Amino acid sequence: MAEAPLLSGPEGGGLQGEGEGEGGGWWEGVRSREAGARASALRSLRQALLQPRQGREEGAPLGRTLARLLMLSMRCPFADVRQESHAILASAQELGIKIPRPLGQGPSRFIPEMEILQMSAEDPQMHALFAESFTTLGHLDNITLVMVFHPQYLESFLKTQHYLLQMDGPLPLHYRHYIGIMAAARHQCSYLVNLHVNYFLNVGGDPKWLNGLENAPQKLQNLGELNKILAHRPWLLTKEHIEHLLKTDEHSWSLAELIHAVVLLTHYHSLASFTFGCGINPEIHCDGGHTFRPPSVSDYCNCDITNGNHGVYETQAPAANCTTAEPLCEVEALMEKMKQLQECRNEVKASQEEKATRFEKEKRESMLVGCSEDEESAPTRDVSRHFEDTSYGYKDFSRHGTHVPTFHVQDYSWEDHGYSLVNRLYPDVGQLIDEKFQIVYNLTYNTMAMHKDVDTSMLRRAIWNYIHCMFGIRYDDYDYGEINQLLDRSFKIYIKTVVCAPERTTSRMYDSFWRQFKHSEKVHVNLLLIEARMQAELLYALRAITRYMT
Repeated sequence: MAEAPLLSGPEGGGLQGEGEGEGGGWWEGVRSREAGARASALRSLRQALLQPRQGREEGAPLGRTLARLLMLSMRCPFADVRQESHAILASAQELGIKIPRPLGQGPSRFIPEMEILQMSAEDPQMHALFAESFTTLGHLDNITLVMVFHPQYLESFLKTQHYLLQMDGPLPLHYRHYIGIMAAARHQCSYLVNLHVNYFLNVGGDPKWLNGLENAPQKLQNLGELNKILAHRPWLLTKEHIEHLLKTDEHSWSLAELIHAVVLLTHYHSLASFTFGCGINPEIHCDGGHTFRPPSVSDYCNCDITNGNHGVYETQAPAANCTTAEPLCEVEALMEKMKQLQECRNEVKASQEEKATRFEKEKRESMLVGCSEDEESAPTRDVSRHFEDTSYGYKDFSRHGTHVPTFHVQDYSWEDHGYSLVNRLYPDVGQLIDEKFQIVYNLTYNTMAMHKDVDTSMLRRAIWNYIHCMFGIRYDDYDYGEINQLLDRSFKIYIKTVVCAPERTTSRMYDSFWRQFKHSEKVHVNLLLIEARMQAELLYALRAITRYMT
């Protein structure tokens, strides 16, 4: 595969950050790799912002500039930019300009900022990755900051996402971001919708399209049905759906374009799951990430997430992830079950008939595990204009008890069929996705909470296979009786909600499973959830495409 800078833009450019139209030269300079260019841009910005009132921008443009400076003062990986942005805000405040302050506590509603901060500061590899990301996007998004617990996965994730959005491919750039908006909107994920609305506009997208899917080209409107089915009931996808998109008329898709679109849809459906599953907060400089109401900017802490200035936290104990004072027996009980199951595996082999029966039983039971109906879920802005048929969801399927046909992996698998199809029609992408699947499936630190030297492969496989079981996907060599032994009901509810109805995920649900485990381990669980979900969707979509082609 041709090597490309991890996060560089097309033709060596870069994906423009938000607000490039207003003082674009400043922001281009601020994200430069050259310290001199950054200093020059910040001097110009200071002069423009702090000049006498008659020459100064006012209203919304000023507010956006100040919000972006606030973000830079807290999230920029370059110390010079953080410090000067903070100083500019302080000078502006002295002139009587109302200064924004951040809302929320760090990148996640569920994970203490201190833990993310410590992880970011202690890993030199992360600083390099952050710097590369910042020089391209002009900011570090909160998803990246939460994935910092798992650097090997994060690098693969960013490389894949960069290729899908910015490198040469069948679809034009603005189509890619619009498809991302459509996919995220299926789960009412305003965080991802807002990010890609900005990116869409900055690569020349037509603002009228953002008024609703009916204002987009017919070609994109035709993708709505595929988006809906893939997001909620991928087992219903047939070759007729594919045929409808590929039919020869002025709005038809090519096979290569469709593969690109399918990968983008599955990527952003899954990323919506991660966004809600880890309680990702709005970006500081975006709607919901800051406020101009008191208290003033002087009250916020400048111990920033990317600066290594973390001494203030070193004497503090990590925040407990446990909400109840119960004995530390949860982890030991799970480890004992894993040990017993391993012994049973060695002594007694279940027959194929028994395995088939246990799969069907687990599949039926997974339908009875309800997604959370907790009213405490994250507030979201209405993004329904970006998709059609807002009532369509996974919930309808379980309520009506529709039978999900079994998808046998030995008949159609990612490794033997899907990978080669993607790579043939969209070169290199199959390889990137496969690398990401392999990393997350095999990712282990051989720890469980406070215990070391633990083989967690059985537990990781149970989580992955349970998600695929919910989608009707069966591995003939797996004993599905293990799932009920290893995954308790609160964990199953969390998994099903994050995978099938992520917008209903709550902090209570996040706290209630694996109460003795670290936040890094719960993020690891979320990575397994999103990649297993993405692979499940891809299997159904690629099988339908294969059936169309044959």
